[in-house]
Amino acid sequence: MNIRQLNSQDYYEISPVINEWWGGRNMADMLPKVFFDHFQDTSFVMERGGRIAGFLVGFLSQSKKGEAYIHFVGVHPEYRQLGIGKALYEQFFAEASSRGCQKVRCLTSPVNTGSIAYHTRIGFKIEKGDKLTDSGIHVHSDYDGKGKDRVLFVKAF
Repeated sequence: MNIRQLNSQDYYEISPVINEWWGGRNMADMLPKVFFDHFQDTSFVMERGGRIAGFLVGFLSQSKKGEAYIHFVGVHPEYRQLGIGKALYEQFFAEASSRGCQKVRCLTSPVNTGSIAYHTRIGFKIEKGDKLTDSGIHVHSDYDGKGKDRVLFVKAF
C-alpha cells in the first residue's frame, strides 16, 4: 500500500462512491471538489493495487495558530480493519506537527458511534459539550445548524 498526497483528479474517483462507503447515507455533499483543489498538501490517499482504498482530507487552521483540522476520512468497506485509517491519521499528524501544529481537531455526528469509538481509541479526547447523549457522550447542540448536534474531538501532541 502506498500513501500519497491527494490531487484534484481524485475527486472523480472518490465522490461517486462516498455515499456507498457510508452505507447509503448522503455524505457526498460534505466533500466538494474545492477540498481536492485547495488542501492537497495536507490531505492524503492510500492506494492498494491501483485503487483508492482510503483518504483523509485535512488542513491547517488559518484562525487558530498551532491547530489543524481533519474534515473527512473514508476507507473503502473492503479494506477496513487493515490499518488504513490509522496510517492516514498518522501521516496527517506528522504533517501537521512538521508545520508547527500541536493540536488536531475533528468532529462527528452523535449517531456515528463507530466513529466516536475509533477516535477515542486513537487518542482523541471528546470536548465537553452543552448536553449529553443517552449513552453519556458530550455533544455540542446545533453545531452545524438547527438539529445538527456534533461530537467535537481534540488530540494534542
